[in-house]
Amino acid sequence: MVRVTSTDRRTALRTGAGLLAAGAFTAGCATSGAVAHPARSPRPAAANPSATESPSTEPPAPGPRRYPGRPAQLTHGSRSRPRVALTFHGQGDPAIARAILTEAEKHGAQITVLAVGTWLDQHPELARRVLDGGHDLGNHTQRHLDVNGMSEADARAEITACADRLKQLTGSIGTWFRPSRAPRASPLVARLARGAGYPHVLSFDVDSLDFTKPGADAVTRKVLAEVRNGSVVSLHFGYPDTVAALPAVLEELTRRGLSAVTTTELFS
Repeated sequence: MVRVTSTDRRTALRTGAGLLAAGAFTAGCATSGAVAHPARSPRPAAANPSATESPSTEPPAPGPRRYPGRPAQLTHGSRSRPRVALTFHGQGDPAIARAILTEAEKHGAQITVLAVGTWLDQHPELARRVLDGGHDLGNHTQRHLDVNGMSEADARAEITACADRLKQLTGSIGTWFRPSRAPRASPLVARLARGAGYPHVLSFDVDSLDFTKPGADAVTRKVLAEVRNGSVVSLHFGYPDTVAALPAVLEELTRRGLSAVTTTELFS
């Protein structure tokens, strides 16, 4: 009979524990694919959200506000206060979107992003990127089609699908609704937007025409020729001309004493 000492017992226990741990690691890596995602540790609650289908763990974003005495469709703010709102149709290359956000923040400006739902489907992390920069985030329909030309059922679906996507990502349907493919909403679309939770439709009084790709200098001239107290300026993500024009626009606004603020602040 072999005599087993206490030292031998401790050695055997340590060896067995090591084999069990190795077995668990092997079982985790043996799932389909090179990385066993289910075996990962849960992400800490404080981590920044990434491109994921899961709802944001951040506090809910601001929702729409009602502005008593204001019309159902808003084109500009007070002409007596030196503030303007730069609003961007949220679609296109995410690198350009990030560049515009960074440039605005570098100049101490806040902007309003009206996001297209399918764009948020492709780049969900940008919803929180907009909000983390102190900017407004709103609804620009799900697919950016001619919403004014749709049937009631189809138009409602375009508005609510984007609202639902925003709510999933941020906890809110967004602060504003702007119709796609038109500066103003038809009476039907305005009514459907109210039914979806947006008391006002956001229009604009300055169109940069950046989507026509006229060149950065032309975008700058167009905006600065028309902007004044209370203006709401229509711009777009997705166009390099807009990125190139933005520094000159922001610098001239500052020189004129005009603050670039969120649309919520403009109307507050």
